[in-house]
Amino acid sequence: MASELVRQLIDTGIHFGHRASRWNPKMGPYIFGKRSTIHIIDIRETVKGLLRAKKFVTQVVARGGDVLFVGTKRQAREQIRQHANRVNMPFVAERWLGGTLTNFSTIRSRVKRLDELESAEADGTALEYSKKMIASRTRELRKIRRNLEGIRDMTRQPAVLVVIDVHRERNAVREARKLGIPTVCLIDTDSDPDFADLPIPGNDDAMRAIDLVLTHLSDGVEEGLRGRKAPDAAEEKPTPPRRTTRPVTTSADGGDAAVPVVAPAPPTAQAEAATRDAASPKEMNSGSEPGLTPATATEPDGTT
Repeated sequence: MASELVRQLIDTGIHFGHRASRWNPKMGPYIFGKRSTIHIIDIRETVKGLLRAKKFVTQVVARGGDVLFVGTKRQAREQIRQHANRVNMPFVAERWLGGTLTNFSTIRSRVKRLDELESAEADGTALEYSKKMIASRTRELRKIRRNLEGIRDMTRQPAVLVVIDVHRERNAVREARKLGIPTVCLIDTDSDPDFADLPIPGNDDAMRAIDLVLTHLSDGVEEGLRGRKAPDAAEEKPTPPRRTTRPVTTSADGGDAAVPVVAPAPPTAQAEAATRDAASPKEMNSGSEPGLTPATATEPDGTT
């Protein structure tokens, strides 16, 4: 499987970096060499980063978290939409609005505005306004829909971000780091790997390379979703009743109510002392005081 993955990665050209004059020195551990002023990315580091990121995404989704796909560059827009819709996860493919994560409440209010404009357009209420107001509302609807279409169903903060091109999406990465959200990033030789929690070194300008990376990550999301449904099915499965030999009584409403069984408490020292001081049956029958035998007890007239 590893050899097949390596062949697929090489076929997509993911190992081609930027010109050597544009490189980031921090990318040195991920660079294999240089050919004709072009840096060559170490394919072993790419495979290692991709497999590690896929496993991490699967674990996060299995625990109930969501993945936010981010890629606004022209080469990644269609792939981001396609793979995010395939696994039913939120995405940002047009423009990253400042505060999408750190000012999430304001973003949700704009999503509500989008719902209002769409409902007014659907029931014909928008046609009651003037032509100028209709044109203004149409432009507003088109703008909000373009920017927020991918996150309109995101009602909570994502658990992980999948980012294409850290250098371009640095605002999204900064917001995620501020909130402590881990990031999985496809980084090229001109990017800073310190921004990514799980870097995947590779060519972030090749459409085929982006599509292959997103395919493996979305497959990990699907595996996590299947693992998320398994515990729910186990919880819904009824448990068989346990056998018991305890007596069962009938409650007031006619149902059976189990009688709780209470274990007897061990005798205390005071109870044992009271038992020893209690009078014997012979003493109780003769009417004598405790500690006297019947032979020593006398009647009032002096007879025994």
